[in-house]
Formats: sequence, structure tokens, C-alpha cells
Amino acid sequence: MAGNTETGGVTGTKDKDYNLIWYVESCLSNALRLETYIQDAERENDTELADLFRKAQADSRKGAELGKQLLGTRVGG
Repeated sequence: MAGNTETGGVTGTKDKDYNLIWYVESCLSNALRLETYIQDAERENDTELADLFRKAQADSRKGAELGKQLLGTRVGG
């Protein structure tokens, strides 16, 4: 979303709130996708690659948790 235009009138959700929701969804989706990548690497006995994907998955889970906490305080408040 370029410029200083708030698009909440279109979505019904302020941009900053929409961005937070998008971020949480993206982190969760990434964690799921990385599970497939881990399994693919393990199937090929590539532990180095599997470990990389596990670390990335842990980061995605952490991002999702932080985002969910923030979202919870904002939606509940």
C-alpha cells in the first residue's frame, strides 16, 4: 500500500490492523510450508538443510506467537 492513503474504508479494517493480521497469517502459513520442506530434506538425508528449515520454522512460530499476543490485546481492548 503506497503513499499515505488509508484503505480501511475498502476493507473495513485499518491498514495497521490489517497488516498485523496479515503478518500473523503469513508466519503461520510459512511454518506449515516449512514442515513440508523439512520432510523433503529428511527424505534426502540432508540434515543441514532440514536444520536450516527447522530454525526458520521456529522463527516463523515465534513471529506468529508475538503477533497473536499483540493482536489479542488490540482486539480484546
